[in-house]
Amino acid sequence: MKKEFDHEKIKEAVRMLIRAVGDDPEREGLVETPDRVARMYDEIFEGMRYTNDEIAEMFGKCFEDVNTSDLVLVKDIEVFSYCEHHLALMYNMKCHVGYIPNGKVIGLSKIARICDMVSKRLQLQERICADIADIMQKVCNTEDVIVIIEGEHSCMTARGIKSRGAKTRTSAIRGLFDTDHELRNEVYALLR
Repeated sequence: MKKEFDHEKIKEAVRMLIRAVGDDPEREGLVETPDRVARMYDEIFEGMRYTNDEIAEMFGKCFEDVNTSDLVLVKDIEVFSYCEHHLALMYNMKCHVGYIPNGKVIGLSKIARICDMVSKRLQLQERICADIADIMQKVCNTEDVIVIIEGEHSCMTARGIKSRGAKTRTSAIRGLFDTDHELRNEVYALLR
C-alpha cells in the first residue's frame, strides 16, 4: 500500500534548515526550494513507501514453465541512494544481479526496477544488496541469488576524509553462489 509523505512537514523542515545554515528561506532563489525539495522526495525516496514484500509483488511477473537452470546475470544496473547516516548521496552505483532459475524467470527489466526501488530509501549499501537478494529470492522462488554493488559515497568523498574516487563493494551471496565457488567465480569473471 502506497504511503504518502507529509509535504508540509518536509517544507517546514527545509525552511528551518535554510535558516539554520544562515540563509533566508524568503530570498528569491530559495522561496520555492522547500516545495521543490518536498516534491523531489516523492521521487528519490519512493522506495520508502513499500516493504520488500510489496516490491516483490509489484515487480513479480515471471515467465513460468521455463526449463533452464543456467545462470542469469544482469550487470551494470545504475542506481543511486542516500546514506542513512549522513543523508548524503551514494552515487555511481552499479548493481549486478545473478540467479539460477527454478522453473521460472523474471523479466530482465523487472530486475532493474527492483534495484531502483530498493535504492530509493534511506539506506546502507550493505542493506541494498540484502534487500535486492531477498526480493529476488521471493519473486523467482530460488535460493540461488547473488547481488554485487559498487558505489561511491559523498559522505566519504565530499566530506570527512575526502577520499575522491574511493569505491565501496558489497555483496549478498545466497544458495549455490555461497557454496559453489566455481559458480561464484564464473560471476566474478563475467563482471570483469
